[in-house]
This record gives sequence, C-alpha cells and structure tokens, in this order.
Amino acid sequence: MSTSTSTPAPMGSGAEFSEGRRWLQLAVGVVCMVATANIQYAWTLFVPEIQETFGWERASIQIAFTIFVLVQTWLAPIEGYFIDKLGPRMMVAFGALMIGTAWVINSQAMSLPGFYLGAAVGGVGVGCIYATCINNALKWFPDRRGLAVGLTAGGYGAGSAATILPIAAMIDSSGFQETFFFFGLLQGGLAFIAAWFLRAPAAGEVKVSGKVSQSRRDYTLKEALNTRLFWLMLLMFTCVVTGGMMAVAQLGVIAVDLGVKEFEVNLYFFTMAALPLALMLDRVMNGISRPLFGWVSDHIGREKTMVIAFSLEGTGIIALGYFGHNPWAFLILSGVVFLAWGEVYSLFSALAGDAFGTKHIGKIYGVLYTAKGIGALFVPIGNVLMEATGTWSTVLYTVAGMDLFAAFLALAVLPKVLNAHVAKSTLAPATPVIEGKAGTASAHA
Repeated sequence: MSTSTSTPAPMGSGAEFSEGRRWLQLAVGVVCMVATANIQYAWTLFVPEIQETFGWERASIQIAFTIFVLVQTWLAPIEGYFIDKLGPRMMVAFGALMIGTAWVINSQAMSLPGFYLGAAVGGVGVGCIYATCINNALKWFPDRRGLAVGLTAGGYGAGSAATILPIAAMIDSSGFQETFFFFGLLQGGLAFIAAWFLRAPAAGEVKVSGKVSQSRRDYTLKEALNTRLFWLMLLMFTCVVTGGMMAVAQLGVIAVDLGVKEFEVNLYFFTMAALPLALMLDRVMNGISRPLFGWVSDHIGREKTMVIAFSLEGTGIIALGYFGHNPWAFLILSGVVFLAWGEVYSLFSALAGDAFGTKHIGKIYGVLYTAKGIGALFVPIGNVLMEATGTWSTVLYTVAGMDLFAAFLALAVLPKVLNAHVAKSTLAPATPVIEGKAGTASAHA
C-alpha cells in the first residue's frame, strides 16, 4: 500500500517504549495460543476412536467440528466488543475456563449432542483467547504487524506439535475419554495462569515505524462493509480457508481411506506411524508459515505473498489427491498444504489493519473472520461428496480449484481494488491513530 503511515503516539504521554516489554507480552500471548491449539488440531485423532466406540457415522461426528468453528468464528464481532471493554486478562482467563470445560464435557459425553455441546463451549473459549492474543499483538507491534500476528497465530498453528504424540499415546493406552479429561485440565490451567500476565499498552508505550504502510484513517464497520475491498477479501479468505479446514478435520480419515495410516516410517533414528508423524510435521509447518509469510508480506506486500502462498497450496492439494496413496508423498504433501495454508491468518488480519485502520478492527476483522465458519460448512459436505464419488480426489481437486481461483484474484484483481481503496482513503481527512488503549485492534487467526 502506498499510503502515509499513522501518527506515532507521542513519547512521554504515558509509559515509555520498551522493546523487551512488548516482546514479553508477545511471548505470553504465544503461550496462551499453544495451550489452546489442540481443541482444533488434535480433534482428528479422536474421531476414529469415537466412531469405533459408538458406531456413529463420520459425517455426524464431524458436525461437532463444524459447530466448534462456527461458534468460534461467528462470535468474533461480539468478542471484539468485549476485548475493548474488559481487557486481555479477563477475556483470556474466561476463555481458558471454557476450553478446559469443553474437554471435560467431551470426556463425559455419551451422545452426539454431548459432543456438540462440548464443541460449542470450546468454540467460545478458543474464540476469546485467539481474538485477544492477536488483538494484543497488533497493539504492541504496529511497526511489525505481519511478523507479530504471524508469530502469535503460529503458536496456535504449531502449538499442538509437541503434544500430538502424547495425546495419541494416551488414547491408545487409556482411551479417548481419559485423554480428553487430562489434557483439558492441563491446557486450560496453563492458559488461565498465563492470562494474568497480559495487558494492553499504554499511550506512548509503542511506536509506529515509517517502514510499514498503514491507513491514514480508521474505517468504521459500516464504512468497511461498503467497500469492494472488504467483500473481495471475504471471498478470497473463504476460498483459501476451505481447503485448510478440510485437511485439519479430515487428515486422519483421509489417511485411513488412502491406506497409509498404519504405515511405519523408518527415519533411521526412530520409527513412527505415518499419520502421527504427518500430524506433527503439519503442525510445525503450519506454525512456521504464519510468521514466515507475515514477515515476507511486510517486505514484498500482502498481494504478492498471497499469490505465492495460494498457488502453492492449490498445487499441493492436487498433488496430495494424485500421489497420496504413497506414504512418503502423503507426509511431504500434507506438510506443503499446511505450510501454504496457515499464512491466511496473518495475511488477512494484517491487510485488514493496513486497509481499514486499527480503531475498529475488532469488529471489521471479526466479520471478515467468519470466512472460516463458512469454510467449515464444507467439512461434512466433504464426507458426503467422498462417499458419493468413492474417492477423496474429487474433494481435494475441488478445494484446490478454490485455492487457485483465490491466487488469480490476488494477482489480477486485488492490486487494482486495493490501490483504488488507498487512493480514495487519502482523499478523506486523516484520522490520527494513537497506538495504545485508544487505538484498539482485534483480529483472529
């Protein structure tokens, strides 16, 4: 974007700028995200066990995942309001209680409605923590928005990497009910403790860099909804997030149907089943992608970064459908898909802040983030499509087409619309942006 940067908060108007202090806040936010991640990313480990225990259809079980994502995403605008009102500590502490409760509910559920209730409670908890931590990162790092949001979102994307093996091992040894209960208390407790170290910056405690292009004015939600740029971003977000949501929820099921779940991968120094190894690798790649692509976008622009990432994901999904029966190809290509997918949560939040300012970004990005909920609707539809065609390739090729369509939009349409939006915003009187309590910023990833 070629618009003027925001006016820095005057030094001396509040607490003084401290590089170490804001990195500490970022680290605490990452810890909270790590403790939250498994409620989404470890779900695929539980689905086969739930199906085997109760005999329910996969599509019926996966409705719980859809409910979780819908609650998490569609409450985003409301969460943005309460973040501004209550502050980060209370929101994250409340979210921690909710995610712990959700896992406990799942541990006791004996019916599908029980799992659906756990999913809804978990969606509220994850939404509160996710929104608040991204919010705090944007406020503490107005000069490194892509990187800060990427690192925070990376904690959610890679947070489950270290616990995939323990969760899988405990499911095998103690059953999925005990695993739900133990890890619910562990992760909810960790997030609850970390919550009390969070706070928003005071006026003058952060600085704005002239290297980062930011909007000269703050758009209200109504104004943002009246722009072509917002709806283009929503369309692109929905297209790209669908493929990733499908992979997150269905990877374990896809591995079973492709016949690679039990394949033993010999890496010389250790041997591991293909599915747990793929899940661990995918979490790491997902976590790396968010700060990596966020950092890249700070240097080459959001649009060019989107073209690269979306094209890579679409190509990777096509290759997964074609070569996925090979266990080694399954491992590598699933990693490529997660590497190219995770960045959407850093790129779209950063672009929203660039285009619409940060004062009302909680509400604006909250509505934009509902794209994830729209994408989640395709998760059970994917099961139906697979059963109708008898192959996952049909599903994978469909979502790959959506990714490549989004890449085309990022290449041919987004730059023109974005430039027109920036030009129009510079004609309006500039609204000074004071980063700190007065300049709130909220987003999800």
